[in-house]
Amino acid sequence: MFKLLCALIGIYFFGFFGAFIGYFLGSIIDRSRAYGIGGINPLSSGHRQKVFLETVFILKGKLAKADGHISKHEIAHVEQFIQKLGMPAEHRLKAIALFNQGADPSFDFEPSLREFMAACGHTHSLKQMLLVYLIVMALSDGHIDSSEERLLIDIARHLGYDETAFRHMLDMVLNQSHFAGGQATSATALEDAYKAIGVKKDSSDQEVKYAYRKLMSQYHPDKLMGQGLPEDMIAVATEQAKEVQVAYDLIAKSRKQ
Repeated sequence: MFKLLCALIGIYFFGFFGAFIGYFLGSIIDRSRAYGIGGINPLSSGHRQKVFLETVFILKGKLAKADGHISKHEIAHVEQFIQKLGMPAEHRLKAIALFNQGADPSFDFEPSLREFMAACGHTHSLKQMLLVYLIVMALSDGHIDSSEERLLIDIARHLGYDETAFRHMLDMVLNQSHFAGGQATSATALEDAYKAIGVKKDSSDQEVKYAYRKLMSQYHPDKLMGQGLPEDMIAVATEQAKEVQVAYDLIAKSRKQ
C-alpha cells in the first residue's frame, strides 16, 4: 500500500527517478508494518504456527477416516507424532480433539484449508511440509488406498499443486521412507534413492546435487522456523532431511565407484 503511495508522490515531485526512490522507501514501510523491524512479527508468526498445527491434526483425522475406519497403525502414528512434538498433556488433548473433529464424516475441511492458505499460503515450505506430513500419515499402514489418494489429491489442489506435482511429491516421500533409520531398507536401494531425491539414474551429477540441495533447503530448520513452522515440529522435518541425506550419500557413493 505505502510503496504505491510513495511512488506516486515521488513521480509527482521528482519524475521517474523520484518514483523509484518512493517505491523503495514505501516498501520498507510496508515491510515494517507487516513484519516489524528486523524480522517476523511474533504475533504473526504465532498465528501461523497455531493455524499450521490445527490444520495438521484436523487433516490427519480426515485422512485417517477417508476409507471408513481408523486403523491401529494410524492411531499409533498420531500418538507417535504427538510424542515427537513433546506436547504437554493439555496440548495433547487439544490435538486429539482436532483429530477427532477432522475424523467426523460430516466435518467440512475446506474452511480449515482456506484459513491455512490465508495464514500460510504465501510460504511454499509450509504448504509442502503440510502435504509431506499427510503423505507420511497415509503411508503409516504400509500403503495408500484409493480413498486416501483422492483426498490427498484434493487437499493438494487446495494448496496449489496439480495432480502431476502431487504424484511427484508422493513418489519422493514414499521412497524417502525407505531410508528411515539412517539406512536403506529395500533391495532396490539405489533406484529408490534416485526417486527419493526426485531425479533419474541418467541425471547429471550437477542435476543430482541441485535436487539434493533444494530438498535440504526446504527441510532446513532455520528456514522452516522463519516461515512459521512450530518449533516442536522441526524434529519431524529433520527426520525427512536425514532420509534425503542417506539417499544422496548412496547415490554419491555409487557414482564414485
